[in-house]
Amino acid sequence: MLSENLQTMLNEQIKNELYSGYLYLAMSAYCETENLPGCAHWMRAQAKEEQEHAMRLFDFINDRGGQVVLHAIDQPAVKFGTPLELFQAVYEHEQKVTRLINDLYEAAVEENDYATQVMLHWFIDEQVEEEKTAGDIVALLERVGDHVNGLLMVDRGLAQRSGD
Repeated sequence: MLSENLQTMLNEQIKNELYSGYLYLAMSAYCETENLPGCAHWMRAQAKEEQEHAMRLFDFINDRGGQVVLHAIDQPAVKFGTPLELFQAVYEHEQKVTRLINDLYEAAVEENDYATQVMLHWFIDEQVEEEKTAGDIVALLERVGDHVNGLLMVDRGLAQRSGD
């Protein structure tokens, strides 16, 4: 059974994961208005992935006999600047999520909750991948700079992401 503290923290993380999905969906909509269909596709796939992360936590709480409590999700921004600024925001957001997952793991360690620690290992590994991917895209956009042809090639490359 989950402690009250971990149950509360996991429910909060469900909200954070759903917010991440909502944020990436807002970013996708913005990319559509900026005529960047590849970026929009990448963001939409990312939004779907975040929803899956929330459901992983949702199922875990239920499997451990806890109570899922869904919290209100804040409205994300609607404008995100240049593609570089957009992906810098993605990178910073993923770093924030990593800190949240680390805090959850630390609480599970303090409470000797081994099942929660094991489940969170997946999220820790996932965050390494998320930060690397976002960081790689930021580095690529920094190299491209203001060159329109380079940006179009990056956008076309981002369109190749599978729907995960």
